[in-house]
Amino acid sequence: MTDSEDYSINANLTALPDRVGVDGLEAKWRKVWDEDGTYTFHDPGERKAVYSIDTPPPTVSGHLHVGHVFSYTHTDIIARFKRMNGYEVLYPMGWDDNGLPTERRVQNYYGVRVDTSLKYDPDFVPPFEGTEGKKIQAKDQVPISRKNFIELCEKLTAQDEKQFEELWRQLGLSIDWKQTYHTIGEYPQRVAQKAFLRNLERGEAYQKDAPGLWDVTFQTAVAQAELESREYPGFYHRIAFRFEETGEPIYIETTRPELLPACVALIAHPDDERYKPYFGKMVTSPLFNVKVPVLAHPAAEKDKGAGIAMCCTFGDMTDVEWWRDLHLPTRSIIQRNGRIVMDTPDWIHDEKGRQYFAGLAGKTTFSARKQIVEDLQETGDMDGEPKPTMRMTNFYEKGDKPLEIVTSRQWYLENGGTNKALNTELIERGKELNFHPDFMRVRYENWVHGLNGDWLISRQRFFGVPFPLWYPLDANGEPDYSNPLTPSEDRLPIDPTIDVPEGYGEDQRDQPNGFMAEPDIMDTWATSSLTPQIVTKWAEPGEENERFFKSTFPMDLRPQGQDIIRTWLFSTIDRADLENHCLPWANATLSGWILDPDHKKMSKSKGNVVVPNKPIEQFGADAVRYWAASARLGLDATYDEGQMKIGRRLAIKLLNATKFALAIGREDENHHVGEGATASWDPKDVTEPLDRAAMAKMAKVVYDATESLNNYEHSKALETIEDFFWQFCDDYIELVKNRAYGTAESTGVEPSPQAVKSARTTLGLGLDAFARLLAPFLPYTTEEVWSWMHAGEGSVHHAPWPKPITYATAAFKASPELLTQAGAALTALRGIKSKAKVSMKTPILSVMLNVNDELHDALAPALGDIAEAARVTGRISLQKASDLMAKFARPKGEGPAAPGPASDETDVEEITVVESELGEPPVKKPKAAQ
Repeated sequence: MTDSEDYSINANLTALPDRVGVDGLEAKWRKVWDEDGTYTFHDPGERKAVYSIDTPPPTVSGHLHVGHVFSYTHTDIIARFKRMNGYEVLYPMGWDDNGLPTERRVQNYYGVRVDTSLKYDPDFVPPFEGTEGKKIQAKDQVPISRKNFIELCEKLTAQDEKQFEELWRQLGLSIDWKQTYHTIGEYPQRVAQKAFLRNLERGEAYQKDAPGLWDVTFQTAVAQAELESREYPGFYHRIAFRFEETGEPIYIETTRPELLPACVALIAHPDDERYKPYFGKMVTSPLFNVKVPVLAHPAAEKDKGAGIAMCCTFGDMTDVEWWRDLHLPTRSIIQRNGRIVMDTPDWIHDEKGRQYFAGLAGKTTFSARKQIVEDLQETGDMDGEPKPTMRMTNFYEKGDKPLEIVTSRQWYLENGGTNKALNTELIERGKELNFHPDFMRVRYENWVHGLNGDWLISRQRFFGVPFPLWYPLDANGEPDYSNPLTPSEDRLPIDPTIDVPEGYGEDQRDQPNGFMAEPDIMDTWATSSLTPQIVTKWAEPGEENERFFKSTFPMDLRPQGQDIIRTWLFSTIDRADLENHCLPWANATLSGWILDPDHKKMSKSKGNVVVPNKPIEQFGADAVRYWAASARLGLDATYDEGQMKIGRRLAIKLLNATKFALAIGREDENHHVGEGATASWDPKDVTEPLDRAAMAKMAKVVYDATESLNNYEHSKALETIEDFFWQFCDDYIELVKNRAYGTAESTGVEPSPQAVKSARTTLGLGLDAFARLLAPFLPYTTEEVWSWMHAGEGSVHHAPWPKPITYATAAFKASPELLTQAGAALTALRGIKSKAKVSMKTPILSVMLNVNDELHDALAPALGDIAEAARVTGRISLQKASDLMAKFARPKGEGPAAPGPASDETDVEEITVVESELGEPPVKKPKAAQ
């Protein structure tokens, strides 16, 4: 530092309100922020000047709870911090409109369902307009056309989005609302379709007929990332197959006897001595008399059930693995609707077996199971009674019934599940990414290592991004799936059920030698995985868009929940790797769950959800943000109104402390500050030891808080700032307020003008710093106090983040310990009065303090402030702890030591009272006199 460097802060002070409070601040400052465009992103044209955030687009399903405010508050803290550090912050908001949650809500809200055979009705009126949470059964839902259904989806999501936006605005998220997008909107559809066509051209997207997980309720395929394994009650059935030559039984145990007609083999472990003699032999299935081989596979579990299992096409993913590895035939009997096929399969030749199957045709799997068990019991092919068990079964994460495995034509995107080189590449991408907290990295790696297939991206639903494809039809009207018709990128977005491929006319749709549309839509994650490309205007024509992309991509931050590492985080990395050959962002922050007061995860089904508007209205947005900010990344947090009360108290204290400091020297006889003023807080004017100690502590706090926020440790930063704020208010302000006023009520020694200026400068520097340090956490309260200090200078949220050098200059090499010990001395002196149960205004006539030897001389310069704060009218004596210890020490060879202070009173880390004399408590004036 040179003498020419100036770290002074010039203040433009306003008149001050007579009363302060947090109520009403949200409405006041939201209006100002909107009018001033406080959070508008201005593209500077260079990447290093931008901090871009891939904000999670919430699923708009109409249900809000406090979990929604949690991770979004964490993100907003970082956005505000980066903005104050001089970055242009791209902080957009998206709405994840499409997908099954929206369709499910629309079906229930309006009482409708899709029938693709129906034509569009422009005058359609839904039977319901909200069903007050009651579930409308499928049989009672009115069938409508796909287009009518999509219009209702768009209508309801628009209503839901208004609720979310109002919550985000009330919470004080510093979002640029001009950068809003919808995953079902025209522009995101264009991005998703463009990315898919490029994947297709490079061979990364492909279609095939294959067995896949299927939800019979939603009538759609389900990807590996959307699975949930849940316990499901069932029964083990011990069933006899019979050897072809001898008729001797071999028993298997199964929970799914209804799949007997689909059995293609019996499988045991190759090292299982019980079954080694039978490998390669043929057995016949009970009831249906179909020949199947006994085979070996290492995935068979020797200690599960009978140690030998039937492989059916398909009961679970293990069946699929065996079917692939052993090249077994396909004998599927379950349809997409979850029912047994109507026609008797041609592999059942036995007449009696065909009669048995006819009794199953069209039944649900549950009814078919019941029927087969009865038939097996009648023929004697079932040994004993079914035994109850709980089995782990795959469910779609939003479904209520176990998934079936159905063979169908689907679209897939490479994700490393079948390509080892890509898998290794995606593992390396994960190593490049900064995970916050870092222990979340292993979840990503475990997921990628555990992939066993590519990403299934097609869905048999309605409200989503259509695949931009058609298929040519031959003379018989059969589609050629191997040669899809694709549009040029300049035509996107397209809907193949409405638009026509080049070279064809609408009259050729679904006609021989014409074309047919791809009926499926993309998985919602296939669009959401492109949010970095959507918000940064990837591959959009025009110089302005190209410049925007270069300024913002790759992005800086992906904040999200820990539960969607396997879906959103991984799929986004996969898309960016395939398309952009890089990570989509440098950092990922992972938030934990919100738990109810009983430490259970909040969910609507449990009835323990708290609507976020309630605590915001009760405690204020800043208080709710404080609760959220107090939680560390990656860890679950309990919904705690006690924390919110602390946050509200912190906000009110900041208002009161700032008003107190700014009013010094400006109040009239009624303690009213009605005029503005200017002030200059120059660090060089901080001359008194206690003031310098406070600034030394501030320098350390600014440094530590900055380091924490740079490391995405917002809770650690808040704790650092808050701890010192309370010390500053409870100790420093109390110690120096008389000196700041220029008075000497107790000691009678008036402070010098230099000492007065030192105190006022320290108060100004300190509270100016706290306004900025707390701005990311308490945006409304800090904007209010900033407006008192810096009228006409813009928002605190564009003020520069404090730098340690400012306060280190004021500290002039002082130690922050002086403030701590002076505060301890003040506490000890006030303790005298508390113990005597007298008013704090009672004078102390004289007192002797026992202090740490090292602080004996250091504390002396602060004695004047300590005396004024504690109302010591006489002398304060300091005695070294070592002298006091010597006084009461027991000489060698003598009896017990003389009575003296207890051991805890002579702790060298404490300041204790050795002796004191109190004066008379002040006489209370009669009320009339007051």
